[in-house]
Amino acid sequence: MKYYLCKYIPPRADFLSTLNDEEKQWMAKHSDFLNELLDRGTIVAHGPVIDPAGGYGVSLFRIEDDADIAAITAADPIVQQGIGHYEHYPMLHIRSKG
Repeated sequence: MKYYLCKYIPPRADFLSTLNDEEKQWMAKHSDFLNELLDRGTIVAHGPVIDPAGGYGVSLFRIEDDADIAAITAADPIVQQGIGHYEHYPMLHIRSKG
């Protein structure tokens, strides 16, 4: 298994507080995408980070050795729409409870 902290970088610093109606629809699809990965066990946890410098999203991924993290996050509907991008940070392991 491989483990990653993935950071979703929105298109602007105030994105989370200034979503327009279309962006809200894409964010709902983004949430559905992440929740499906959570249900399958590909994601261990995910959620928004409220940072005074600009909010962003964080997901902890646990993927098979032959899986490509960039390909997985590129399938996120909000990324496919061109609304932000991901950064990927490898982790040595993930310990979780539950």
